Amino acid sequence: MANASIRYGVSLRKRMQSVSKEKKGRYKCDVCGKEAVKRLGTGVWKCRSCGATYAGGAYTMKTSTGDTFNRVIRQLQKE
Repeated sequence: MANASIRYGVSLRKRMQSVSKEKKGRYKCDVCGKEAVKRLGTGVWKCRSCGATYAGGAYTMKTSTGDTFNRVIRQLQKE
């Protein structure tokens, strides 16, 4: 069994599998444009190509809350 700590329920095992896949995946760097951003620790992401460091979510580089915050900031800058 891949996730021995998740024992009961198919939905829990599927959710754990998707979170693990997002956590271990690579993301696109905003600075250099390469798909080389990997997770260093909880909420810390670093591009292996250019060395740029990002603060993000625990399991994904960008969260929905962060996207909303960035959108509001852009709208306030336009005014």
